[in-house]
Amino acid sequence: MRILIVEDEHRIATSIKKGLELEKYAVDVAFDGRDGFDLASTEEYDCIILDLMLPGMDGLEICKKLREKQIHTPILILTARSQTENKIEGLDSGADDYLTKPFSFEELLARLRALIRRPNGTQGTVLKVGNLELDTVSYNVKRGEKAIQLSSKEYALLEYLMRQSGNIVSKDKIVTHVWNYDDDVLPNTVEVYIRKLRQKIDIPFKNEKSLINTIRGFGYKIES
Repeated sequence: MRILIVEDEHRIATSIKKGLELEKYAVDVAFDGRDGFDLASTEEYDCIILDLMLPGMDGLEICKKLREKQIHTPILILTARSQTENKIEGLDSGADDYLTKPFSFEELLARLRALIRRPNGTQGTVLKVGNLELDTVSYNVKRGEKAIQLSSKEYALLEYLMRQSGNIVSKDKIVTHVWNYDDDVLPNTVEVYIRKLRQKIDIPFKNEKSLINTIRGFGYKIES
């Protein structure tokens, strides 16, 4: 899952980025409002963490402009403003949730997971495709009763595929949601990671149906 942080306090932004990357998210950061709006309106994200008081363009204006452009990426406002009227103003501008500084990283993670679940109607924290399960809180993955060990990028790719279960996703879509904006992604990078996933969740289960399918000319699809 790919997250955009728009926060002008470098220490806070860097801290959140490092924490989220440890939690297997791909993360981009913008330190002013205009750069944040440009990224949010031209790139695809699964959630935006947005400060209100920003140079160039404030968070409320970013929210309003994104919604006017029919961009419905979930937005979590992160700000030092704690008054009720500030919260109402933020939510009315198009934000989906509100977290006041100082905050616990665990709460930010929980709210982030809740927002990411909403667009595709995913219920709960455990994703399932057939007998394959992925727990988005503990990061445990298993097929049947067998635990599967994945690298951070393998996990991120599998989570994205499972959230799109039954849908064909192109290589471009996968790169957009699994890798950071500045990552050096080679033309065959997605193929390499798809192959790694198959070696762990399909090939060892010879008596089970393969879950990851290649749709030639279009991309990949995971389904039971």
